[in-house]
Amino acid sequence: MAIKAVVFDFGGVLIDWSPEYLYRQLIPDETERRWFLTHVCSMEWVIRQDGGQPIAEGTNELIAKFPDHAPLIRAFYERWHEMVPGVLEEGVALMEKLEAANVPLFGLTNWSAETFPYAWEHFPVLRRFRDIVVSGRVKLVKPDPAIFAEMRQRIEAQLPGIQPGELVFIDDNLKNAEAATALGWHGVHHTSAAKTEAGLRGLGLPV
Repeated sequence: MAIKAVVFDFGGVLIDWSPEYLYRQLIPDETERRWFLTHVCSMEWVIRQDGGQPIAEGTNELIAKFPDHAPLIRAFYERWHEMVPGVLEEGVALMEKLEAANVPLFGLTNWSAETFPYAWEHFPVLRRFRDIVVSGRVKLVKPDPAIFAEMRQRIEAQLPGIQPGELVFIDDNLKNAEAATALGWHGVHHTSAAKTEAGLRGLGLPV
């Protein structure tokens, strides 16, 4: 079955995002920083905002649990833009090869609805996708099958009759790639642009 569309995750594939960029400045000690990002501003907490919880609400809840860390918690979203210094050039180059071959491209990202406008404004590459599902807007997060269903519905509106086996999904999070595969898509775990490109070639894509 020929691939008819490719769906990209953004953070870690096309956009360079890491709390380390900010917290290396705020918490120079690596052990301390690791503890803070594991137990306080954890990915589980971030995902709640990505799933639609208002940032102010999520921040206040966390400060109530860890009052001694209030300034560091507030910094997470107040200085969020410092976590996204730019695009990942190799990922963008891969996307551009698909674009040049007229492969329909879509985006599926776990991202807060409140911070996504910053990315939209500062990273024009995002505007080149036919449609984007932003988790914070639909209040669903990967790897929930429901967000993949939302993405497929959006794709089908533009490519009627498309089947799961005709879709590729690229994500740097293994669980998300596996979730796509479980739904019949071709989930590609992105660990490097070179490996992803080889995987896409193996699926017959012109990269």
